[in-house]
Amino acid sequence: MEKTGTPIGSYAPDFELPGIDDKVHHLSRYLERYRAICVVFMCNHCPYVQLYLDRLIEIQAEFQEQGFTLIGINANDAFQYPEDSFENMKNLAADQLNFPYLRDTTQDVARCFGATKTPEVYLIDNAGILRYSGGIDDNPQEPEAVRVHYLRDAIACLLQGNTITPESTDAVGCSVKWRN
Repeated sequence: MEKTGTPIGSYAPDFELPGIDDKVHHLSRYLERYRAICVVFMCNHCPYVQLYLDRLIEIQAEFQEQGFTLIGINANDAFQYPEDSFENMKNLAADQLNFPYLRDTTQDVARCFGATKTPEVYLIDNAGILRYSGGIDDNPQEPEAVRVHYLRDAIACLLQGNTITPESTDAVGCSVKWRN
């Protein structure tokens, strides 16, 4: 399947989405405050998201003092998957997340980015340019066996002003649950 959505080196699509904090979140506001932003399409029920959740929390903690933030976005259809409802997102986040978690009920943001999996990440610089997309690392099942930390390496390169290689990888996870 051909990859659609936002190409590397292009402006990331702006968004205005409700967060579990009952505030509206705008990508443009994050661009004003952070040097690097990673949008991660995720959900509550995906076993791959569950495998990666601790790593995402660690990445946020590791880089937040350097002007970085993760932004979780759930675009899954909550009618087909009630565990991905806004209320259940609040329950998940209240317990453990250290980054914003937003709801994309129209699925427009996920389509604009070209998201197909959960989890799938999009690293954006402070000019709003997409610099990396794809997977978090090379081993969802065993964190201790990871050989390549795609996202961590991309964030470090971006914050240091270095070229990111690879610019994209294939995300591993569940499919985004599109509305019928």
